[in-house]
This record gives sequence, C-alpha cells and structure tokens, in this order.
Amino acid sequence: MMKKDNKRERGGKEMVKREFDQKVVEIKRVTRVVAGGKRMRFRALVVIGDRKGKVGMGLRKGVDVAEAVNKAVNAAKKNMIIVPLINDTIPHQVKLKYASSRILLIPARPGTGIIAGGALRSVLDLAGVKNILSKMLGSSNKVNNVKAVFEAFKKMKTPEQMKRRAKAAAAAAK
Repeated sequence: MMKKDNKRERGGKEMVKREFDQKVVEIKRVTRVVAGGKRMRFRALVVIGDRKGKVGMGLRKGVDVAEAVNKAVNAAKKNMIIVPLINDTIPHQVKLKYASSRILLIPARPGTGIIAGGALRSVLDLAGVKNILSKMLGSSNKVNNVKAVFEAFKKMKTPEQMKRRAKAAAAAAK
C-alpha cells in the first residue's frame, strides 16, 4: 500500500498532516451577566507557525473549548506574518512596549537556544527562531505579551533593508 506525502497512518486511520504546528497558549473561562443568570464561554489564545519564518496568532471565544480553539486557529491563519531570520536568529535587537507589556528580544549565537519565558517561547519556537535571548518586563498578561512579540516582528527590518539604510547613512555622512 502506497502512502501519500501529506498523510500519515495512525492506528489504522489516515491522518492528514497539518500545514502549520499549533500551540494553545491560554484558555480562559469568561462569564457575562445576562438576564436570568450568567453565560459562560471560553476564550482561547492560539499561536500557529511553520517553524520556517511564518507565524500567526488568534484570540477567539466559543461556547466550548474545542470551538474556541478552532475559531482561534482560523483567525491565526488569517493573521500570518513573516519573520525575518538570519542564521536561525533575529536580525537585530528589538525593545518594544505594547499596552503594559514591555519585551526585549536580542539575537544570540548558534547553540544558545531559546531563552524565553512562557508565552514568548511558544511564539519564538513556532516562528522558527532557534537562538534568541529575551526578557518580558512589565506585565505577565499572556495576550499582551504575545501581541508585543508580533509587533516586534513587524518592526524588524530584513537584512536588505538594513544594508540600504547603512548605505544611505554613509552617503549622507559624506
């Protein structure tokens, strides 16, 4: 029997291999007061990535946990960004404040690994960053910290942009 590339067999069943790896960062039970009592729902924060530079995040609510996670995964697929990577690390240091969260991302030498806590580690791992130093300052709110990392990724410059900026600065100095 020949197997197709995008399918795996498991326990007699064929499983379709996912396009992206996913990590549920946080699931919270949220309630709102309505006439007649309280309505309970679940909020899921999910990060997906291909470990090659593409990463996305989704934050959605659902009546049960599975529905919330599925909605968050679909939202994450729509909010994908590409992370500029050089030798499995980021191109330059980034210090960023988002809401009450402040994060610091520093490129590291090969072999360092991911030095990061909680929510940051999930995002950096799924983005494909293998060597990085990071610090979460301020808030320990997972949602704000994940959003802060995404804002930092958006602010990062590719190596080509950095070279152009250096040439422009050298030309202006002459």
